[in-house]
Amino acid sequence: MNHQPKLPRGRILTILVPILLILTLMVTACDTTSTPEPTAAPSAAGRSQSTPSASPSLPSSISSIRITGPYEGEARQLNGVGATFPAALYSKWFEEYAKLTGVRINYQAIGSGGGIKSIIDQTADFGASDSPMTEEQLHQAKGGEILHIPTTLGAVVPTYNLRGLSKPLRFTPDTLAAIFLGEIIKWNDPRLVADNPDAILPDKDIMVIHRSDGSGTTFVWTDYLSTVSPTWKSTVGRGTSVDWPVGLGAKGNAGVSGEVKQNEFSIGYVELVYAIQNQLSVGDLKNRAGVFVTPSLESVTAAAEALSTTIPADLRVSLIDAPGEKTWPISSLTWLLIYKNMQDKPKAIAITRMMWWADHEGQKYAVSLGYAPLPESLVKRVEEKITSITVDGQPAFPGR
Repeated sequence: MNHQPKLPRGRILTILVPILLILTLMVTACDTTSTPEPTAAPSAAGRSQSTPSASPSLPSSISSIRITGPYEGEARQLNGVGATFPAALYSKWFEEYAKLTGVRINYQAIGSGGGIKSIIDQTADFGASDSPMTEEQLHQAKGGEILHIPTTLGAVVPTYNLRGLSKPLRFTPDTLAAIFLGEIIKWNDPRLVADNPDAILPDKDIMVIHRSDGSGTTFVWTDYLSTVSPTWKSTVGRGTSVDWPVGLGAKGNAGVSGEVKQNEFSIGYVELVYAIQNQLSVGDLKNRAGVFVTPSLESVTAAAEALSTTIPADLRVSLIDAPGEKTWPISSLTWLLIYKNMQDKPKAIAITRMMWWADHEGQKYAVSLGYAPLPESLVKRVEEKITSITVDGQPAFPGR
């Protein structure tokens, strides 16, 4: 006689518990006395369900959000004004973004000062700046609180026009400040010779080239000189525009690059990408650790990572003179400037989607154009800022 094997008690419970759970859920679903989940009421305009919700529900892992195409209800054109430094990257971004979404972005690279003024006066949909806005500028803003959204990283570098050198010139903080103060006027000054014992430096006057327009690049440069030179700090200071002790002014990074390229024995300062594009000579600079460093995307990223734990909540931070042997001492973020509470919903949707794409998918275009991508730790902070933007108190970013 065959006997059916008896299941152990633990095995019976393993089978019964899931069955009982399923039955409980079925009863709950059929219970007409249970309270239904609240649903969004239709708008007065009777919009279809495909229209973006006023209060989008973002997934728990917002970093997984990707912008994959057009979005119903967003503006089809945006206008931005500002920094020249990221112009090459922004041009590529906005070209690719128009292909993806159909949103066309008109960006005028007139300098960071113009970007700040435009966002304060609300004459552009967004501004762009290589220098963070001052407290005074923030208080002047006509539309309320302004957010700083980092987009990429770059280096400001000394660039010069000297022939016959076999390797880059070396500068210390003291010699660089002395040149722009007009204290070092000859290329064969003993202090420069001491920095470059293997170079044959000419007995020629140094022609200093600087920016003539309001510029975030100038802010970064003068921020560095103010940090390393007490004399510069007390006599010239930092700013997007300053009273230069010596030199010839030129408009924009492109203008400074052009003047340096055309004038032998000149020296100026530009964003690294402009020096690369114009095949200009770029100097090495002694950093805070006492190491002569060549500017590169890696040394810029190293500066951002060295200060990542000290970046304030508003993301307005200087990367100048960062610690570490591998850091480039004149590194900087660049920002998009946007009002936290916007009035135009279609534009708010379009701007937040564009910024989200730029700080995620758009980062892949940075390196090939001479920019350093944002560190992942900073991208997380940017996500929080973008999702905090509102239209009449409701979230603007639709989450896709």
